[in-house]
Amino acid sequence: MNQNGRTNKQGDKLLKMPGKFDRGPVEFESRIVEQQGQVMGIATRDVIAVAQTATIINAVETMTTCGFRRLPIVDPGTRKMRGIVTASDIISLMGGGDRYSLVTVKNEGNLIAALNESVREVMSQQFISLTPMASIQDAINLIVEKKIGGVPILDDQGVLQGIVTERDLMRLFETERSMLTVEEIMSSPLRVIGPDSPISAVTREMVKHTFRRLPVVSDEVLFGIITSTDIVKYLGTGRVFDQLVTGDVSEVMALPVRDLMSGDLITTTPNTGITQASKEMLDKGIGALPVIENSRLIGLVTEFDLVKAFAGR
Repeated sequence: MNQNGRTNKQGDKLLKMPGKFDRGPVEFESRIVEQQGQVMGIATRDVIAVAQTATIINAVETMTTCGFRRLPIVDPGTRKMRGIVTASDIISLMGGGDRYSLVTVKNEGNLIAALNESVREVMSQQFISLTPMASIQDAINLIVEKKIGGVPILDDQGVLQGIVTERDLMRLFETERSMLTVEEIMSSPLRVIGPDSPISAVTREMVKHTFRRLPVVSDEVLFGIITSTDIVKYLGTGRVFDQLVTGDVSEVMALPVRDLMSGDLITTTPNTGITQASKEMLDKGIGALPVIENSRLIGLVTEFDLVKAFAGR
């Protein structure tokens, strides 16, 4: 009980960080050429999608297998898009937001029963989209202004034609050069959580603050990063069922966050150029880099931060 008390207190705090942030306006060395070509030139065209009749667990398994953070929901015959399910929707289902009522109310706490509900129960029916005639600049504007990780592309009949993501834009910026450093664009200060915090604390923090990831910190030392994708994988790989005895959701939500983190911890430094940071993230297939100075976490640079910086926003 005492240990849990300390963990929750740490998970609630803001990590105060030193740094030199009062730099005034930034002069960009280079900017992306404002291309007016088709967004389909950089989008993924062969988009994997599932029908509304698919179960939630089927959708999550597809997201896990394909490494997706978002999955379009379409009519099987016409591929007309009906909704989209994202990692954030799954986080909400797992205790972070309003979709949790599907578990606690409709299925009386039975997680297995909830996961076998139709994906339409958790998908977002209101979504932003682009047309195939949209420009790359249109995609940048939507992703930056709406703070979303990807945008589906629909024809005038609402049929899914493709999807463009932050990572697609990052690849577009690969040849760009900037004098900006990581420190000048990183997110700071950060909300953090302790390694012994339960999954339920992580999902609540992610939904409350619309985070995709949380640094895991112990005694002001970075332990790792927990992402929404880690939680999706926890379901999609079937690991969640190893924790279930009665089927009640509380059995899995009490698992410490340290048990969900995966992969090597890759970091960067505040003086690293954003061109190098971008290349590192693309090469490693990761969405964020913790920024370390003097063995301390001082910030986080994400795909979104980099897209916004390269686009001169």
